Amino acid sequence: MRSVLVTFSGIDGAGKSTQIEKLQNYLTAEGIPFRQLAFWDHVAVFRSARSGFSRHLLQSDGSVGSPERPAARRDKNLQSWPLFMGRSVLHLLDVVNLRRVVRKQEPHGVVIIFDRYIYDQLAALPMKTGWARAFARMLLRIAPAPEISYLLDAVPEEALARKPEYPLEFMRKYRSSYLVLRDIAGMELIPAGDPEDVHAAVVERFSCFVAIPRPEPEVHSAVVA
Repeated sequence: MRSVLVTFSGIDGAGKSTQIEKLQNYLTAEGIPFRQLAFWDHVAVFRSARSGFSRHLLQSDGSVGSPERPAARRDKNLQSWPLFMGRSVLHLLDVVNLRRVVRKQEPHGVVIIFDRYIYDQLAALPMKTGWARAFARMLLRIAPAPEISYLLDAVPEEALARKPEYPLEFMRKYRSSYLVLRDIAGMELIPAGDPEDVHAAVVERFSCFVAIPRPEPEVHSAVVA
């Protein structure tokens, strides 16, 4: 069996980690092998240099925000032409490396769950502009197409309350970019809601795309002497 590629995307605070964990528990209960990869940890090129650039030059604290300890991130929310050009080159290199990473997983016959994907990198670009949409289409022709790509929608105000990291205005633009990417990439939009309802929608769509193997029932035949 070839591997099945499943990705989770969405704005910060949309509940990606929660839904990935719930899907993993579901797969475990069904006896389906899986492997989790994170785009930033396993795919993104020059991770140390990118983190250092954000922390030292853009003055980002680099922490994950929580209601108790809000963060002051300064990375993807800062947008200028020099940054766009630099990020575009990095996204192209990311996609080349993504092809290599996915190819290594294909013979193993497992469900590969990606925490974020190239979509999450592209969403930080101004997707309402023609050049950004054209660039996204070009990269998505090169990138491996997932069997299922979940876009977890979220109300920006609620997401910001869960993970206070970026300004609200950026979160609204960020969400809009994801919705544009959804139309370009054909992502599966999961509406915002209670985590259990979102999980049910994730499993329902997963079951539509992936046939879950079931054990064959035992057949007992009676031998008549």
